[in-house]
Amino acid sequence: MHIIHFASELAPVAKVGGLGDVLHGLSKQLVKEGHKVEIILPKYDTLRYDLLKNLKVYYRDLWSYEGPYRYNNTIWSCEVDGLTLFLIEPHHPRYFFNRGTIYDCDDNIDRFLYFSRAAMEFLFKSGKTPDVLHVHDWPTAVVPVLLKDMYLALGMKPIRTVLTLHNLEHQGTCSTKTFTHIGLSGDNYLTPNKLQDPIHPQCLNLLKGGIEYSDAITTVSPSYEKEIKTPSGSHGLSPLLIKHQKKLKGILNGIDEDFWNPEKDPFLAEMFPAHAPFTPDKIELIRQKKAENKKALRKELGLSDKKCPLVACISRLVPQKSPELIAEAFSYLISQGAQCAILGSTHSEDMLKLFSTLKKEADPHKGAIILDYNEALSHRLYAASDMLLVPSLFEPCGLTQLIALRYGSVPIVRNTGGLKDTIFDVDGGSKPIEQRNGFTFESLEKKS
Repeated sequence: MHIIHFASELAPVAKVGGLGDVLHGLSKQLVKEGHKVEIILPKYDTLRYDLLKNLKVYYRDLWSYEGPYRYNNTIWSCEVDGLTLFLIEPHHPRYFFNRGTIYDCDDNIDRFLYFSRAAMEFLFKSGKTPDVLHVHDWPTAVVPVLLKDMYLALGMKPIRTVLTLHNLEHQGTCSTKTFTHIGLSGDNYLTPNKLQDPIHPQCLNLLKGGIEYSDAITTVSPSYEKEIKTPSGSHGLSPLLIKHQKKLKGILNGIDEDFWNPEKDPFLAEMFPAHAPFTPDKIELIRQKKAENKKALRKELGLSDKKCPLVACISRLVPQKSPELIAEAFSYLISQGAQCAILGSTHSEDMLKLFSTLKKEADPHKGAIILDYNEALSHRLYAASDMLLVPSLFEPCGLTQLIALRYGSVPIVRNTGGLKDTIFDVDGGSKPIEQRNGFTFESLEKKS
């Protein structure tokens, strides 16, 4: 089977969150199973170009459109971790993907509508005939609409489309005028059975378009599939998802066990076993190696080397991840004699202020806060920590808790979404004792 992914992220070259990790791991697994996989991505100026192999021009002078205007694009090809990647470089006066960021722009709708149209134009003009187009979240959700309402009429052969919902919070709401830039009349889509937004009926919703027009929909865990069909978990789209529930399936995410592998992880001070069977001797070896990783990490972060638990939190500091609760947990853990290390990134001024103040006031020998994205440090935190905190308000799947298990760190998670599907409380529940692997909680109320 020939599968082409249209996406806004791909780890490790263009990663913001879990979408990039999932696409990377899924694509590698599909290739292992004998499928032909290609990925189309914007040519961001922030790409990890040091990880791109055989980067070269694949298609010159690809003309695409934005409203009545025609712009040239260069298509580059390269390989990333054995995967075939095509990069779309627009020669557009607004420099859509030369902004020093992947998402944080006021004109994100314009940027990704342009990318989706240019990617479809590339598919059409290059003569590629995949069996499946797989699109991810709102940035590429308009692709099934373009296929069915534009490119089939131009002579493109029918292609099955799959939309994966990684996070329903972000939906791509826009005006009819903005939508018209891709070459379809926005006013024609302002109806309930097309793209009309259920909360703002004067607007269009790109993610809704993907749900309506795709042939199949997946989301990233069985529990999240159930949650997004409820008013509280759907951000307004529960009636639509119930309507299309026959083509909706929750499939639990996994991690790339080659990349997240403490047996050969180059970022660790000491590598250690990660595969069953876990004999008493192997378990003792893991404990020793984790202790050595903890000692090295404490030295790196300036924490005192003493006998106490080390709790890590590796997270984007956005509302979904309950950052205020993370901040409270940091102070509480230190007050109880534990150590805590937070690795978090945010573009929120309020969160930067909160965690910068917390960092300034904390004893640096007991707690560390790193306000940055640091892939290598995240590996060392997983390997060194005794526990990992994931107190998400909602979590479609979550990968951090799965990585923690792989590295011998016990997850402490809120019982929601994919966290509910993967972490089972050691003190109770219906699971057999041998399947209980962490600690879970329900309430998000702060400690009084």
